[in-house]
Amino acid sequence: MSNDWRPSASLAPLRQRASLLQATRQFFATRQVLEVQTPVAVRHAVTDAQLSSFALNTQPARFLHTSPEYAMKRLLAAGSGDIWQMTQVFRNDERSALHNPEFTMVEWYRLGFDLERIALETCELINALLICAGQSARSIQSLRYADALKPMLGDDPLACDVASLRAVSIEAGLAASSAHTATRDDLLDFLIAVHIGPQLGRGNLTWLHHYPASQAALAQLDANDPRTALRFEVYADGIELANGFVELARSEEQRQRFNADLAERQRRGLPTPAIDESLLSALDAGLPACAGVALGFDRAVMLALRAPRIEDVIAFDWDHS
Repeated sequence: MSNDWRPSASLAPLRQRASLLQATRQFFATRQVLEVQTPVAVRHAVTDAQLSSFALNTQPARFLHTSPEYAMKRLLAAGSGDIWQMTQVFRNDERSALHNPEFTMVEWYRLGFDLERIALETCELINALLICAGQSARSIQSLRYADALKPMLGDDPLACDVASLRAVSIEAGLAASSAHTATRDDLLDFLIAVHIGPQLGRGNLTWLHHYPASQAALAQLDANDPRTALRFEVYADGIELANGFVELARSEEQRQRFNADLAERQRRGLPTPAIDESLLSALDAGLPACAGVALGFDRAVMLALRAPRIEDVIAFDWDHS
């Protein structure tokens, strides 16, 4: 008889996970943030060239969302106030010890928060989960993106030329054939993913912030340094746990970014989905000044339970779902 029916995780961590779910709800309830639910099946695939959506066999076409962000921003524009949700999201990426194509995301939006305030609240939530699991809260470290990369590059990563980035990346282990076809952002991403990120959050929680403007996604640019975006990521033990923005509210600028995404997808030979006009209409209607965060809940549970693999903290991983 096959044992494929059995859960990926044992029952003990699943019980602990349930406690962490409860702690998350209590965290937002204490702060009077409204819990919401938005559709998992949506009309538009994501334009981000780094992400791949699962398509459903439906008419009209529907896709499993990679994030509830667009729907939640429509709620914000409709006057919801502070909101959060915990939902399953789907990203058609390679499986690994840190990634399951279906995973649990905690996403929330706070009106009037600046970059530091939303980053610190993210760290407070992670610390609340650590304490719930019997660990001590961690200290919090702030690190600017340019400062993280400068020692390796010997120059400001926002100003150095592509040739220098390429040479450093090859020296750091990127294949020359890949380096010579990579964009500037590809090279920066390689250095962060392979050499900088794994060293962050060792014994603490590190929020890496002010990413290059070319990696702003849905974040505002910093008015004091428009070369950078009001975007951050939180790392613990070398693992990225959360990604957050001070949210862009200008529809025309967001449309330009979506079109740039589509051009990059075309360059890579990827599908080019239609732009989500409902989101842009919501921005036109008026998105309140806010900041938002997406936290990978399964990774946070891994940290809290000291689990080495994502399948150790979810009931059924991709191979057993």
